[in-house]
Amino acid sequence: MTSWPRRPTAACVVGFVAAWAWPAAAHEGPPFPIISNEVVGSYRISLWTDPDTTDDGRPGGQFWVMVDPPRRGAAPGGDLRARVAIRPLARPGREHAGWAEPVGGDPSRRFIALLMDHEGPFSVQLEIESPAGRAVLDAEVEATYDLRPPRALLALYVLPFLLVGFLWAKLLIRRRRAHALAAR
Repeated sequence: MTSWPRRPTAACVVGFVAAWAWPAAAHEGPPFPIISNEVVGSYRISLWTDPDTTDDGRPGGQFWVMVDPPRRGAAPGGDLRARVAIRPLARPGREHAGWAEPVGGDPSRRFIALLMDHEGPFSVQLEIESPAGRAVLDAEVEATYDLRPPRALLALYVLPFLLVGFLWAKLLIRRRRAHALAAR
């Protein structure tokens, strides 16, 4: 009977859990619409957001702009520009704004990340410009902190389960050996 290699197996298990947990930081929550298929002028506009607040100066407020013509078959045009501006509503603060950049080479799909430095309500203004005309839409969104634990803590949370699994496997192996010895 061969003995079960303990250290390489434990290292493989820990490595697997660490590798599995690594992609967990790739997505911080599902975006949701604050403007949905609203027809303004010659556009049908949707604005989706993931309004995460950050304390470290990173732009955590993410905005996806989708601009389609109201009729199928028409194109919004390559000269389309989309500007997103946010301003806090509950307390004084400066406006953060910028031009959303095309995503995947599609001029009708755009993305921008803006700084939301505190929790609370923010006004959002979306301005669309192109040769087909100009459209301005206003909305509001509630910014919150992303309350998920950091990736490093995920390993700490999984550790008790790994420990129990290790002890259970060790007990099963010990019982198996005891039964094998008793059978001789």
